[in-house]
Amino acid sequence: MRILIADDQADVRSALRLLLEQGDQFDIVGEVADATGLLIQLDSKQPDLVLLDWELPGLSMTQLIRLLRVERPHLQVLAMSSRPEAQQEAAAAAADGFVSKGDPPEIMLAALRRFSVNGHS
Repeated sequence: MRILIADDQADVRSALRLLLEQGDQFDIVGEVADATGLLIQLDSKQPDLVLLDWELPGLSMTQLIRLLRVERPHLQVLAMSSRPEAQQEAAAAAADGFVSKGDPPEIMLAALRRFSVNGHS
């Protein structure tokens, strides 16, 4: 599964990359720090899934997800945030899943594996 990491914090992007590169199941195709970078990289990186920080600067997440659906209808979006209320916001915006940044790494890996198992790799 090809994953694009979208988070404005470099240390979070690095930690996610390190976590996901430990196995051979995930291919990190790029990292972006804002919504503009994400939209620019969609065509060149061709991700299957975007790991999306719900507080990513640049656009409202509802607008961003709408644009992602137009550009890449089959793209999966796994939202992540340290704010618990963001889970409801992500669901309302039609994100495909949500993980809390405060959860143990195993939770993130399990969520990503569900996408892979469901034929989205």
